[in-house]
Amino acid sequence: MDFYDFKSYDYKVSAAGRVNIIGEHVDYCGGKVLPAALTLRNTVYVRANGTDKINLAWTDLPDRVSLDINKLDAYRDVKYANYPAGSALMWQHAGKKIVGCDMLFECTVPFGSGLSSSAAIEVSTIAALATAAGEAIDPVEIALLAQKAEREYTGVNCGIMDQYASACGKKHHAVLLDCKTLEREYVPMELGDCALVIINCNKPHNLVESKYNERRAETEKALEILKKKLDISCLADLTPLEFACACGSLEGKVKDRARHVVEECDRVRLAVNAMKEGNMIELGSLLTSSHASLRDLYEVTGKELDALAAAAQAHPACLGSRMTGAGFGGCTVSLVKKSGVESFKQQVAEEYYKATGYRAAVYDTDADDGIRVEKI
Repeated sequence: MDFYDFKSYDYKVSAAGRVNIIGEHVDYCGGKVLPAALTLRNTVYVRANGTDKINLAWTDLPDRVSLDINKLDAYRDVKYANYPAGSALMWQHAGKKIVGCDMLFECTVPFGSGLSSSAAIEVSTIAALATAAGEAIDPVEIALLAQKAEREYTGVNCGIMDQYASACGKKHHAVLLDCKTLEREYVPMELGDCALVIINCNKPHNLVESKYNERRAETEKALEILKKKLDISCLADLTPLEFACACGSLEGKVKDRARHVVEECDRVRLAVNAMKEGNMIELGSLLTSSHASLRDLYEVTGKELDALAAAAQAHPACLGSRMTGAGFGGCTVSLVKKSGVESFKQQVAEEYYKATGYRAAVYDTDADDGIRVEKI
């Protein structure tokens, strides 16, 4: 059978990329986040092959990799195959049935964009393996195993937000997710006369090689110090006022990182209220405040994202803009009046190019469902 003939497969299984509207770098601190799954997706065409091999191919890459289902731990350093292999291993370790299969990957989530292509690949891989083997699909369970794959197999000490949004997203809604309890609330994406515009700064980034894990360690250090005087289990347990009263025991960068987390958690609360009330002015202001905190306190933006956010914030139709994702590259998300969206896209791209020499990419995408399984 032709590996690249979509019709020769049994199932088409996909999972969404995501944009985080607000709540950045708080998921691993027990905070609430507000992501939305996107129409940008990773799709896996899958068919059982009656062997003990999982054969991988990609529509946009010449690479072909064959995984031995009895040796899934052996592919950590195999480019492109490590995310599917890690996902398969975690599914296997969870006691789930795995059968040999052919998998063809087609991804429309831009790599390195901060829109969670890795989570979409992990979640869709597990869902495809489950489908091929006739196992039940539990989106929350799949999200947790996908997170485990990213942390234990590829070395990124991530929180749960990306995989959860990828697996459990809902069309036309954002997901208010409590990362401490995994309780969720779907919030309608009713933005009135405004739209969200996602723009990629097109500066490549790599989370494993970036300072992502360093930031996580700094917040853990802050929590360790604060727990000596406060009855808390995570930084998200603190209100801004409580933090202001207790932060004297913190110093320097550790204090800055913790302050960002506490204040960002409060911004999420305020942003959800603003969305429910239709207060787009308030929502936009919170986006801009979030970016400033990520720039000045958490230091995860960089020249390119700062230039892109500044160009967005300067446009008259923009109510607010911030970096989204882990940072060090990737995208901004901006709240823009619909009447000015085309002008906004053009002007921001021009100003950003003048400032950095990079060509930005604008994505037309909407809030979508998480996992989808279709019989071919």
